[in-house]
Amino acid sequence: MTAMQDNLQKNADKISLLFENSWEVCNKVGGIYTVLSTKARILGEVFADRLIFIGPDVWSSENPSPDFIERKTLLKSAASKMELPYGISIRVGRWNIPGNPLAVLVKYDGIYSELNGIFGQMWENFGVDSLHANGDYEESCAFAVASAIVMKALSAHLNVAEEKVITHFNEWTTGMGLLWIRLNMPSAATVFTAHATCIGRSICGNGKDLYQYFKGYNGDQMAAELNMESKHSLEKAAAHAADCFTAVSELTADECEQLLDIRPKVVTPNGFEPGFVPGERKYRSLRKAARKRIFEIASKLKGKHFDSDNTVIVATSGRNEYRNKGIDLFLDSLANADAACKGRSVLALVLVPAWASVISETFAGASGAPDFLSHRLNNELSDPTACRIRQLEMENRLGHDVDVIFIPVYLDGHDGVVDISYYDFLPAVDMTVFPSYYEPWGYTPLESVAFGVPTVTTDKSGFGRWILEDSSPGLSASGVDVVPRDDTGYVAAAEAIAADILAFASASDDTREEMARAALATAAKADWTFFIPRYYTAFADAMKHRDERI
Repeated sequence: MTAMQDNLQKNADKISLLFENSWEVCNKVGGIYTVLSTKARILGEVFADRLIFIGPDVWSSENPSPDFIERKTLLKSAASKMELPYGISIRVGRWNIPGNPLAVLVKYDGIYSELNGIFGQMWENFGVDSLHANGDYEESCAFAVASAIVMKALSAHLNVAEEKVITHFNEWTTGMGLLWIRLNMPSAATVFTAHATCIGRSICGNGKDLYQYFKGYNGDQMAAELNMESKHSLEKAAAHAADCFTAVSELTADECEQLLDIRPKVVTPNGFEPGFVPGERKYRSLRKAARKRIFEIASKLKGKHFDSDNTVIVATSGRNEYRNKGIDLFLDSLANADAACKGRSVLALVLVPAWASVISETFAGASGAPDFLSHRLNNELSDPTACRIRQLEMENRLGHDVDVIFIPVYLDGHDGVVDISYYDFLPAVDMTVFPSYYEPWGYTPLESVAFGVPTVTTDKSGFGRWILEDSSPGLSASGVDVVPRDDTGYVAAAEAIAADILAFASASDDTREEMARAALATAAKADWTFFIPRYYTAFADAMKHRDERI
């Protein structure tokens, strides 16, 4: 055991239970799932079964969680022996990820009838304004409070003193759980992590310039303007009430300071678990199978043959936020690249879930004109990605060197067309582009380099900023090029990304292998081993401030 590990172990020995609460425990929705599932093993090396993830039980026998393995006798048969109020129930098991940590799924429906009273308490004690709630606010609060109730009950069931408990809450969706803990389990230490801010994301999503006027924004004022009062109020209250407030990047820390009026005490960058990456032999097998499938799909959709040995596959993926995730910039960069491609074949994939309906007629036995959609969309005439592809006249690329395919579904292995999961598909890709305008961290480019796939990101992502600070940007230097983005440099960014695509497409096999090795070396620097000590700093800080307030 190294000196650092020994010190971590001594600090961890002061913690009898570490609860981590998120909507994305055993529930893959976005990037937080990757944060939690990839750090679980290394946290478990220190905490073992003192680490318990708390997630929502949104599953049924007809639609079970693919990641949850129920074990009813775990935690002293807590699922059957604990008495919980408001009709709350739990299932106990293990999360089927590296480390196989304990997971508790919470059924929270009974809390809805209690929400008005809870909202009143939160207003009186923390000034949380729930009057303007909309969207998923009530469901998030119901889950968060139910989770907090389970944390308190489990601690008592396991005979653990509250001062030996740390409760860790992720994003505004769990914020009311943290506030409930402060009121009802005050001796427990609390940690709150911002993976973004409601207002920052909303400013960008509504087409407003975030960076040019950054220092002029007031979070409360913008919340009122954007009809986000309740979510913002809850997020701000949780950040201020937490014993330790953390953020996933310096970029997000700046955002919190400006919009939430508090700077996080600790920055906890997101690492990656190498156990998710297949070994060399399996990698080659996955690459071969996935490339064969994608070229079959491309040939059917486009009505032409693709030379698999001489076609570069470039992809983007992630949450369906057209501007924030830079889908617009990716498409415009492809149009620029096509104008200068000169015979170099590029197959570009947009792997972004949208409002998909059925598989394309092309895969249902029908034939027709060349298409760009693997699945039909319910809103094809208004979906911004589909509309931009048509505006750029990229839907039918006969006679052109850059072909675009939009696959608007989660790659979970059961989409009806690709039928390969994302991590099994990623080895088929030669290069990725994630030109985000708003990206607190950026797991997609980190995943990419972890799989040895060179990537392009921007300096408006936490990951891109980390590359600029800790590595040398450039596809050959680190496997990552970091393109500048701001509120006025869109055209320049599109030209820079197009140049990267063209340079990669024209590079020799040896040069591409060099880029892939550089990507893997960069990923090694982002192993959770190097980032997890930040969490122990946060836990120690939370216990210190808890001791000061009780």
